[in-house]
Amino acid sequence: MNATPRWLTSEQKAAWDSFIRMQEKLIGKLTRRLQDDSGMSASEYIVLAKLTETEDGRMRFMDLAKLVEWEKSRMSHQVRRMAKRGLVAKEECPDDGRGAFIVATPAGHRAIEDAAPMHVEHVRRLFTDALTPEELAVLARISDRVLAHMERQPD
Repeated sequence: MNATPRWLTSEQKAAWDSFIRMQEKLIGKLTRRLQDDSGMSASEYIVLAKLTETEDGRMRFMDLAKLVEWEKSRMSHQVRRMAKRGLVAKEECPDDGRGAFIVATPAGHRAIEDAAPMHVEHVRRLFTDALTPEELAVLARISDRVLAHMERQPD
């Protein structure tokens, strides 16, 4: 049975189109700046940022994949590339023979410490400086609301 599509209204389409254009342009600019400034890809940055936000710079492989919303295969490839560059290491999980920890190496810690100040400055320049504190608060509430809504939806 084919249901009639629920097309977006012109207002909904305008909001959606603006959001997508802003997100794509912002992520594109931030990704290029990150690469130019640090030689690090956005994928490397997000993995190192999440690892170094933990107390011991380590996270279970599947927890990290879920946190960044990546499939297992994508995370495996990313970890392999980063391990070759010496940014992370994979360690066996002592209480789970099939599990593994991903650990930021000293080189990984240095790379994120070097990249983060420049990245944050670009985030400020391209994003937060464009909005008032009140607008940022509203955007955070909207984002949290959409995220919570998505969590309640079936896959």
